[in-house]
Amino acid sequence: MTLPSRPSVSSATPATGGDGRRFDLFVIGGGINGCGIARDAAGRGLSVMLVEQGDIASATSQWSTKLIHGGLRYLEYYEFRLVGEALREREILLKAAPHLIEPLQFVLPHEPHLRPRWMIRAGLFLYDFLGGRSSLPASKSLNLSGSPLAAGLKPRYTHGFSYYDARVDDARLTLANARGAADLGALIAPHTRFIAAAPDGGEWSIKVEDLAAGGIREVRAKALVNAAGPWVMQALGRIEGAGESAKVKHVKGSHIVVPRLHPGEHAYLLQNPDNRIIFIIPYLDAFSLIGTTDIPVAEFESPRISDDEIDYLCEMASSYSARPLTARDVVWTYSGVRPLYDDGASAAAEVTRDYVLKDVVIDGAPLLSIFGGKLTTYRRLAEHALDRLQAHLPPMGAAWTHASPLPGGDFTDGLSAFVAGLKRVHGYLPHDHLVAIARRHGSLAHGWLAGCTGIDAMGEHFGAGLYAREVEYVVANEWARHADDILFRRSKCGLMMSAAERERVANYVEAITR
Repeated sequence: MTLPSRPSVSSATPATGGDGRRFDLFVIGGGINGCGIARDAAGRGLSVMLVEQGDIASATSQWSTKLIHGGLRYLEYYEFRLVGEALREREILLKAAPHLIEPLQFVLPHEPHLRPRWMIRAGLFLYDFLGGRSSLPASKSLNLSGSPLAAGLKPRYTHGFSYYDARVDDARLTLANARGAADLGALIAPHTRFIAAAPDGGEWSIKVEDLAAGGIREVRAKALVNAAGPWVMQALGRIEGAGESAKVKHVKGSHIVVPRLHPGEHAYLLQNPDNRIIFIIPYLDAFSLIGTTDIPVAEFESPRISDDEIDYLCEMASSYSARPLTARDVVWTYSGVRPLYDDGASAAAEVTRDYVLKDVVIDGAPLLSIFGGKLTTYRRLAEHALDRLQAHLPPMGAAWTHASPLPGGDFTDGLSAFVAGLKRVHGYLPHDHLVAIARRHGSLAHGWLAGCTGIDAMGEHFGAGLYAREVEYVVANEWARHADDILFRRSKCGLMMSAAERERVANYVEAITR
């Protein structure tokens, strides 16, 4: 099968470039913060290289609660600046990536013994106020008796509250920023490990290892950004002269996925007597996503959910849900580790989710390290990072990402209208497959579907709406190299496939990437 070619100014295959290449900016880390900085910088005219030791978004950025939100519970910790910024960013991102981000209504059932009604209403009023002008509906009180919004709850819940945030495909949001950076000239190099950096003549001499092709190469850059996430301190240890007194608190958040618990497209926010909250969120039509936990950990390389965490989430959900849950109901789990800036707070839930930028100039070479942060505020973080580095970089353009859609997001009539347009041209595909394709690729789907006039042109159907044509596209244009890259990051099709179907994808990917 031959796909239509896609012009690109940057290779989508793992590569580091030749020895001695010079860049304005070198970024360590292919998570949401690193990719956001790379895109912003490339769009301002800077030459950029980004390295990631794994796949794009293969660590913390793919293991979130899949929300773009202000963080309602952060108000209890007086994080007003963070909440206000996050709510303003929510509005920007809803417009920038309508295929990846969509409004989501939350229902908060009232538990009088945990927080009085006036307190919750006041918190929601403040949440609305901090967000400023919003396209989303304002919060309100609810009578849950007989309401469809209470369909998944125990009948004892008769009063509650409603507010809006948004849900997101976190891995694809990260990937969209990487793709956008590459389209603007950045060199994006996944499967490339940062080895060391040393100041040399007012710039950085940097060694990287190409894990795909093998070999260590050297590049140079005027400025260095350490966006290594959980590995931020390890990266600092490989940078000559970068003594850093900041500390990181690694906090594990785990989620479970169970068969769908309630009808409707609203989510629930549930309060717990231990002062924690969890979400129950509709997920991939057939499932509910429940999380998250907050547990300080020392080991962050390969986080796994514990039996205690599964029991905690099941027990918490069951205290509200009309259908009780046990560990036997869990069909999938995931865990991620957040590298939170250690501000001395004792409880993991109280550690600030705000980001902290630390910059230093070592023998004339500028270094910026990123601690903490959250998915929602990555774009603003990128602007702040470039503001910090501006004096050390060539003249660059003004901030621009607030008014520019991400790749695939350049349509304005809503996702339903976009899907209807796809269906008029590609009606041979089942409707649910077209919806999934639209949600993954947005307007970029037009490119790789071009020339298809029937189902045969899509190639093998592996299951769950994943066709060979799309697999070949993401390998050629989205840096995918392994089956998991496609099944659980470029899509979530793997969750709905049998083991045999996933194995067929693995064999196909291996054959086309040799």
